[in-house]
This record gives sequence, C-alpha cells and structure tokens, in this order.
Amino acid sequence: MNTPKVTILGIGNVLWADEGFGVRAVEQLHRQVAFDDEVKLIDGGTQGIYLVQHVRDADVLVVFDAIDYGLPPGTLKRIEGDDVPSFMGAKKMSLHQTGFQEVLAMAELMGDYPQHILLIGVQPEELEDYGGSLRPSVRAQIDPAIDAALAWLASKSIGHQRRELVLTGDAGLHPEQLAIQPYESQRPDSHNACRLGDERVLRDDNFTFDPKPQQFDSGGIRVDIDHRRND
Repeated sequence: MNTPKVTILGIGNVLWADEGFGVRAVEQLHRQVAFDDEVKLIDGGTQGIYLVQHVRDADVLVVFDAIDYGLPPGTLKRIEGDDVPSFMGAKKMSLHQTGFQEVLAMAELMGDYPQHILLIGVQPEELEDYGGSLRPSVRAQIDPAIDAALAWLASKSIGHQRRELVLTGDAGLHPEQLAIQPYESQRPDSHNACRLGDERVLRDDNFTFDPKPQQFDSGGIRVDIDHRRND
C-alpha cells in the first residue's frame, strides 16, 4: 500500500487582521510539529489558482482559513469532504476564497482531486483593519485548530511528533519578520500608524498634503486626486 501524500495548507492575508488566521495556523503548526516526508506544509497566502498543483499532488488535504459561517466571532468549525467547496465560497470575504474554490474545481476536472479534505475555519471578528493582527478571539483558536487537524490526520493513520524545541527565526515557512511575534511587536499601533504613505516620503521636504483634494467627474464617477508633492 502506497503512503498517502498529505498537504496542509494555510490561506489568507496576514495584513488584514483575522484574514491571516490560516497562515498563522499553518506557520505555528510547522514550528511546533514535525511530520514525515510525505506531509507538506504550505503558506498559501493569497496565491489562489497557483495552488492547484499542490492540491492535485495531495491524497489528503487540510486547509486552515478564516470563514464567514455566520457564527459568533472566534467560533471554530470543521468541514469535511464534499461540503468544503461550498463553505469556501458561501460568504466570500476576499478574492482568495473565490480562487480556492476554483482550485478545487480545476483539480477535480483534471482528475487529481484529494481523496480526503478537511477545512478548519474560524469565524473572523475583524477584517477591515489593514496592518492589524488577529483579534484575541481568533488567535485563541490557533491551538485548537492545530489539535483538530492532528487528531483528524491521526484518524487517517498519519502521525506526527511534537518538536522538543520549537523552530525559531527563519526556520519557519516565511521570513522571520512575518512571524506573528515580530509582526505584532514591531508594527505601530492604530493610533500612530500612518495610512497616507511611506514614512520616508512623508518626511521629504518636497512633500505636501492637500486636505481638500480636487474632484472631477469621469463618466459619471467622481474621482478624487490628492496633490501630495510640489515640484
């Protein structure tokens, strides 16, 4: 009997608060748990259709994501098998969910659909906070989500080993600067973060900000233009 190939995938965007749940979950799983060679962990970010080959290669697929189930914020929910595609797009929160629905459909059309699929999703609390991080209710579900994934994989005879030493630094799935601790500790809070542009530009003596941008109509659509630099 051939050993099944397993893909554990986290998708989402860490720049938009709870949208980053899937990426944070798979990153923490990678740092805390070791698997055999047939298990592949991937930070899928917002790659969408470009993930199709990873799905096609998998016999067993686990997906971590933030999903709008219409439940209280921070609620963790598992979906298996044929129900997964419908939940990935029932209430689309971002483009990556539409893309991942298409990934699953394309893999099926190409005849390489995983035999077993598990979606572990958390109900987000906040998505409209650019540069923000996971809200406490959502972050608290990372460990339960990992435990749920490991238990499900164990039911498929796919084992794991807890690392004696948690991986640190650039040993993660992405550069250390994107890991949750540096990301949260080094970014400015919402009161100090500048939402107008690059700080290096704002400090340029040639930079000016017009609080009353020009307005004109283009095809019935109002367009605002800020003059932010005097040459």
